[in-house]
Amino acid sequence: MLTRCCGASRWVERMLTRRPFASDDALLAAAEAVWAEADRDDVLEALTHHPRIGASLDELRKKFATTAGWSAGEQSGASSASEQTLTALRDGNVRYEAKFGHIFVVCATGKTAAEMLALLEARMPNDAETEIRVAQAEQGKITKLRLEKLTA
Repeated sequence: MLTRCCGASRWVERMLTRRPFASDDALLAAAEAVWAEADRDDVLEALTHHPRIGASLDELRKKFATTAGWSAGEQSGASSASEQTLTALRDGNVRYEAKFGHIFVVCATGKTAAEMLALLEARMPNDAETEIRVAQAEQGKITKLRLEKLTA
């Protein structure tokens, strides 16, 4: 269940050693503390558990379609995006991955495709070290939301 929240194996292992958790708040606090200790390899491993945005426009449309899955719910704000925005998001993701060597990740809950595109474009000037820390923070937000779903 923890792997569904964050795909970094060291994070999962460290969380398991902290069990049992006295409360949901204790679980969330532990998750945050353990993730704060993550290194670049941990972040990159976690990113491999996210779908790649924009392999094709059809895949991007499907990714943002409303479905029962967590990712779909988190990204539902983009379900009505224009063709132009979807194309720009796909192309931006290709440029991002070419520059940084990993997928673009953002906590998409409540964000439209246009907002995600703006965030992607704002992050493109980052250096690799800054960007991995931004990606780590975004993964942390995603992990927290998913843990909250598990405990709801």
